[in-house]
Amino acid sequence: MNKNKKFLLLTVLAVFSLVLAACGFGGDSSEKSKDDGKDAGSSETTSSGGGELNLVVGSEPPSLHPGLATDTTSSAILTNVFENLTTLDENAKPVAAAASDWKISDDQKTYTFTLRDNKWSNGDPVTASDFEYAWKWALNPDNLSEYASIFYSIKGAAAYNSGEGSADDVGVKAEDEKTLVVTLENPTPYFLELTAFKTYAPLNQKAVEGNENWYADAGDDYVTNGPFTLNEWRHNDTIVLKKNPEYWDADKVSLETVNIGMVESETTAATMFKAGEIDYLGAPYQSIGLDVIDGFKADGSLKIADQASVYVYKLNTKDKFTGNANIRKALTLAMNRQGLIDNITKGEQKPALGMVPIAVSGFEEDRGYYKDNDIEGAKAALEAGMQELGIKDPSEITVNISFNTSEGHAAIAQFIQEGWTKNLGIKVGLDNSEWQVYLEKLNQLDYQAGRLGWTGDYNDAYTFLEIYDTAANGNNDTGWENPEYKKLLDQSNLETDPAKRLDLLKQAEAIIMNELPAAPIYYYTNLSVVQDNVKNIQADVLGNIPLKEVVVEKK
Repeated sequence: MNKNKKFLLLTVLAVFSLVLAACGFGGDSSEKSKDDGKDAGSSETTSSGGGELNLVVGSEPPSLHPGLATDTTSSAILTNVFENLTTLDENAKPVAAAASDWKISDDQKTYTFTLRDNKWSNGDPVTASDFEYAWKWALNPDNLSEYASIFYSIKGAAAYNSGEGSADDVGVKAEDEKTLVVTLENPTPYFLELTAFKTYAPLNQKAVEGNENWYADAGDDYVTNGPFTLNEWRHNDTIVLKKNPEYWDADKVSLETVNIGMVESETTAATMFKAGEIDYLGAPYQSIGLDVIDGFKADGSLKIADQASVYVYKLNTKDKFTGNANIRKALTLAMNRQGLIDNITKGEQKPALGMVPIAVSGFEEDRGYYKDNDIEGAKAALEAGMQELGIKDPSEITVNISFNTSEGHAAIAQFIQEGWTKNLGIKVGLDNSEWQVYLEKLNQLDYQAGRLGWTGDYNDAYTFLEIYDTAANGNNDTGWENPEYKKLLDQSNLETDPAKRLDLLKQAEAIIMNELPAAPIYYYTNLSVVQDNVKNIQADVLGNIPLKEVVVEKK
């Protein structure tokens, strides 16, 4: 989506010397009962007023405004304090949430949602106008929402966001307090999935307009409609969520408190898990460090599931070297993906031989764009690129690999650096930056090869391909665009026949895989571990974990 940074934090951020108690929750593990005298296998579920879950994320969430958030850390929290019209089930399929039901017109262009009775955390009723206000807020060009384009399937949305239309022309109208009517530009097969995405959350207009910084801290101004409220936010330290007593389905919320610490070090997070200080490790929260994967595998606690996510090296097409298509091809072919997975990531990821993950419907098979670790092909492409650039020796080429500070990203970069140096004879440097600095480098094209993880906003190939529709797309960060590629994507949005639409998307993927503004490396798996007394916590293929139904049993 335009100006979206859906960056995965599956192996993110630097090692710091953090004291476990710094997160302000959990306590000394020696205080936890190891044996309460019950038979093995028996348990007691905590009451709805007493369940407490302890988690950690890898960084301070950049924004807890649904219309401004662009990252997975923020999304993990927003998903649980706001409720959209729909939510996704364990198979990432849309089910009713704030809307009790909906009707779709015969031409599939008009959706009429009926809202259930619910209240905001301040006691105000949740109305259809709250959704209309929020969606138009994100589309207002003055608000600079990086995810505004996720609304572009709605009639008039793109025009309003680009300054060529008005809010009144946007096809979202609150007919009454309980009825929201949405008119689309064209039939959109995944529109219900879109309504579950964080940017589609409602906003309490009174709270937003009463304090322009309402989303910067916890407190009475941070008004939510989801199963939890934002009770406390100690920046760069801890976030505390509390059960929302105004929530329509509060009786089904077991947890009373969710403590979310901020721990940049994956090693520290793993130590906390082993000590019983936290209850879960894995996306969308802090990831499992590479150095502990084998141990969790050995004791049988590691859970591995396919995820609709891809790890790539974006390649700056405006750079002297990576601006050459044959050089980009050489770099892409000279990656030993299976070797990287077997020796470094160790999470049973799959070598990425296409831009769309194999977990996405219709793209399960190998599309045959190239072979993994094709050194012969890489050398041929390198030779062709050198001739085009007037270079006689590979050592005249320097490519720096940029990544945000993380043990995992560093290990991956070092592995690829070694392969490029050995097999291509080029010079390869490493460039490590703090997260926010790194994002700015990508935005400004101040890099040559830069790592990025991308999780689908919904389970459809379009969300992986649309990133590169134009060079101006805020997610592109490569300077690349291709008119035929964009034409195919546009046609896919008009096509109502599923098979024909799938073919258009595959044609578009073939173009980007020929020109390679980004080199796919591997398709993610979600690695997670969870304490034995925690139930119903599992990420779907998009990496979402709703905490509404999580249960913590007494030990």
